[in-house]
Amino acid sequence: MRELTHLDKQGAARMVDVSDKAETTRTAVAEAILTMQLPTFKALMAGQLKKGDAFAAARIAGIQAAKKCSDLIPLCHPLMLASVDVAFEPREARSQLRIVANCKTKAQTGVEMEALTAASVAALTIYDMCKALEKGIEIGPVRLLEKTGGKSGDFSR
Repeated sequence: MRELTHLDKQGAARMVDVSDKAETTRTAVAEAILTMQLPTFKALMAGQLKKGDAFAAARIAGIQAAKKCSDLIPLCHPLMLASVDVAFEPREARSQLRIVANCKTKAQTGVEMEALTAASVAALTIYDMCKALEKGIEIGPVRLLEKTGGKSGDFSR
């Protein structure tokens, strides 16, 4: 079992010192799935929501969330992001919307949390935009799909 890196010898939480790590290009891709009733899905796809353009709002929210990740997640390092992309994939047969967040940086630590946060906040924004039509929208799974770079190597689901 690996040593827990976010705890000191007394068991107190700490931010990991990454100052000796090499700065490398790192990427991460995460997804969030929203499942809703078909009428809600159709209204979303047709741009018929009272709050306006849900996709524009969710894209901006996801990008902002990735940029603010270290303010939201304790012990997360602030990163200079090179790029953040938030894309949407409608799945009408399942009445689902798939959100894919892709983050890239050149840093001493990974960008997985930024991608996961971007996908999550984009999903929450879609929920907020659609909640007048339906309160029972489900968000999940939210998960890391892949990551590259760093000492721990690459990961692909």
